[in-house]
Amino acid sequence: MKYVLKTMLMLVFSAGLALADEDRLITVTGVGSVETVPDMAMLRLGVTHQAEQAADAMAATTEGVAAVLARLEEAGVAARDVQTDQLSLQPVWSDYTSNNRRITGFAATNMLMVRVRDLDGLGRVLDLVITDGANSFNGLSFGLQDPKPAQDAARAAAVADAVDRAEQLAAAAGVPLGAIQTISEHGGGARPEMLNMPMARSAADVPIAQGEVSVMSQVNIVFAIAE
Repeated sequence: MKYVLKTMLMLVFSAGLALADEDRLITVTGVGSVETVPDMAMLRLGVTHQAEQAADAMAATTEGVAAVLARLEEAGVAARDVQTDQLSLQPVWSDYTSNNRRITGFAATNMLMVRVRDLDGLGRVLDLVITDGANSFNGLSFGLQDPKPAQDAARAAAVADAVDRAEQLAAAAGVPLGAIQTISEHGGGARPEMLNMPMARSAADVPIAQGEVSVMSQVNIVFAIAE
């Protein structure tokens, strides 16, 4: 019985020391952000047609998309940079509010995601596809072909921010800052802005400002409080 009691006391004492050590910690979150000029654009565009017969709507849409693909190739956009994003065929109803509604036709849609790596040629790409084929345009965003350098810089800035915060907290509390115990990264990455613009008769009607993209990183760091 004495042996059991002694063992229990040792366990309680050890747990108390562990909790005390865990309490002597400073946990901070650091955030780093890098703004850089984009070198790539993503377009979401396509073709939508409506007809009384489903086959006619799909045929007209297919013809329009074929023209768009031809113009993209003419503009120098590689096949690997074009991907079908949505293909749909939906009924068109006479009246959604009436109990006697009926199907009056069909709407076919084929949307593409297009990556434009040469921003100097972006206006020409838009002009070609809008003039001959595309009648639906759902957004434009800018990004980076190789985001790693910007991500590395944002990560380093996030760590520096965390260290600075920890030093301030330790100084304010009047305790010495110890070594890093754990470090982890959360979220981050490039955050391009999606621009939604209406269709225009030509690219000259759509002013485009590429601006900058923001690459962010967030880290959590746990520091010990030195003795």
